[in-house]
Amino acid sequence: MNGIVPRVALLGCGLISTYHLRAWQKAGVEVVAVCDPDLARAQARAREFGIGRAYADPADLFDDGGFTIADIAASMAAHAPLARLAAGHGVHIMLQKPMCSTVAEAEALVRDIGDRVRFMVHENYRFRPHYMTVRRWINEGRIGAIRHLGINCRGSGLCPREGRPPFLVERQPYLREYRRNLVLETMIHHLDVLRCLAGSLTVVAARLGRLAEGLPGEDTASILMEGPGGLIAIADGCICAPGYPELHGDRLEVIGTRGTIMMELDRVFIVGREAETLTTVDLIGRYQECFDTAMRAFLAGLASGAPFETDRLDNLETLRLMESVYRAAGVEICA
Repeated sequence: MNGIVPRVALLGCGLISTYHLRAWQKAGVEVVAVCDPDLARAQARAREFGIGRAYADPADLFDDGGFTIADIAASMAAHAPLARLAAGHGVHIMLQKPMCSTVAEAEALVRDIGDRVRFMVHENYRFRPHYMTVRRWINEGRIGAIRHLGINCRGSGLCPREGRPPFLVERQPYLREYRRNLVLETMIHHLDVLRCLAGSLTVVAARLGRLAEGLPGEDTASILMEGPGGLIAIADGCICAPGYPELHGDRLEVIGTRGTIMMELDRVFIVGREAETLTTVDLIGRYQECFDTAMRAFLAGLASGAPFETDRLDNLETLRLMESVYRAAGVEICA
């Protein structure tokens, strides 16, 4: 593997870490250590996956070494310090999205690390099986050149529940503190997908709203963008929508010169040709696949030296698009 023996240390043992660890196992890569500020949580993950070392202090982890890849799945505030620590020890980086909370912070991180180590952002929506189907059909030329795109997400995760906090707050307590929520935390995925499909995009207008009570960040967004050749792209989201599942679902429509692809939750088809094209994806049963695909892409890039599809430089463009949404909506960005 380009002289690199892949051995992984995972930093951050929260909910998402299970999928990361399963993906490394499926790729046949040894995870030698895990680290989390909550040592008991790190030890529990280590026992669950048969990992020999567990740490609370990342400095101790890096001092002991024995790994070539740092898979950083920690909280967003820890991303930049841990990535810098990894680069300082010559360890390659897989960093959970968003890279940082602001473009300025991300640009500084990319500049500081430079080319000392390989650096990929774990932006996995591109690799989800229903999105991969859409991408494949576009690449096969089934609908011709793209002329218009629309994507939306709907969920009830921030709707009130009797005697309990909203589902997403219970699942992700840090949302109580996020002054930027839906676009930074969730729709950054959708913006990245639109960039992946359509190329460079510019925000024309954006409006954000708060429907949930007691939370500082937005839970509703409508975004208008334009791209090359007059292309129009629209992204719309609401995670406080009664009647929808607590975990949001997505819809994507891609209009081309010769056809239209529709992705509705777990169904993908070409409009007017449903009978012959309809594909159904088990979104829950196949959720692990996007992590597996992302890890394989990282390992392939390390082996070949080729740029990662979600390289830190590519992901900077997604962050810039995300931040421009807030600016268009009149939200001040503070470092």
